[in-house]
Amino acid sequence: MKVLVGLLTLLLAHHPACAVAAQKTLSFQVDGQKVVGTLEVPDGAAKPAVILLLHGFKGSRNELEIPSLKEGVFTRAANAWTRKGLASLRIDFRGGGDSEGAFEDTTISGQVRDALAAIEFLQTEKSIDPTRIALVGWSQGGAVAAITAGRSKRRLAAVALWNPMTVPAASSEAILGVDVVKAGLASAGRPTAFKLPWGAEASLKTAYFEDLFSVDPVADLAKYTGPVFVAVGTHDTAIFPQPELGRMLLAYHKDSGSGSGRGADELWVRPMDHVFNVFQETHTVDELIEATGAFLVKHLH
Repeated sequence: MKVLVGLLTLLLAHHPACAVAAQKTLSFQVDGQKVVGTLEVPDGAAKPAVILLLHGFKGSRNELEIPSLKEGVFTRAANAWTRKGLASLRIDFRGGGDSEGAFEDTTISGQVRDALAAIEFLQTEKSIDPTRIALVGWSQGGAVAAITAGRSKRRLAAVALWNPMTVPAASSEAILGVDVVKAGLASAGRPTAFKLPWGAEASLKTAYFEDLFSVDPVADLAKYTGPVFVAVGTHDTAIFPQPELGRMLLAYHKDSGSGSGRGADELWVRPMDHVFNVFQETHTVDELIEATGAFLVKHLH
């Protein structure tokens, strides 16, 4: 796997008591296309555990910018977890951010390939411990994380899902509209254009819509035997109803066998929307980051 290492910078995170973190931009290849990511490692840490962060639909590796802080949700999380001694790798899925490819070629299965390739890339990274890897996925990235957890050939120490897309076909019909999904299925490979509820415009080819009916995050997560943290919002109008979908994920996971996941799972429920109320306040997202970090530290150390 070809690795291109970008600029290495040292930065001081926003908290005055935090340690310096080494941050570098890197890339690896998936299906002949470049996937770009940011690796953040606590300065002076000897082979720390690492968290792979998977962004949502039309997102990027730093994720949604918190208006009052001018900082991406994933950037803020990575900085906070660095202070707990954890490294992180946040990637742009192909077709988004700085990675190669066109967004219209996106499929959930393709993003799973990106995530699996990122896990394999981490096996070659000398600054982290490749035997202690966790996944964090938000929204569609949560579906990708759940599927990846069930399919990874590498042991994953823990998985955290934030407002995860649990039933992709149903969620897409709710978010995009039934007519858009029907048009996408009938488009014979051509892009179908649509407008998202928050005003952004996008287009996707037939493969995305067909893939919605062939992937099953609940079934794949049930194959994973490690601990799972699921965070859901009762005010989420994108992935709903909650907390019922979150409970369903964990109900099937707990019945999946006698692995370490039994009894270690956690369902975290708050009166938050799909973006953790960041347009109104920052307490909820910081509470989520802290709760997730505590869960990961428990299972990565």
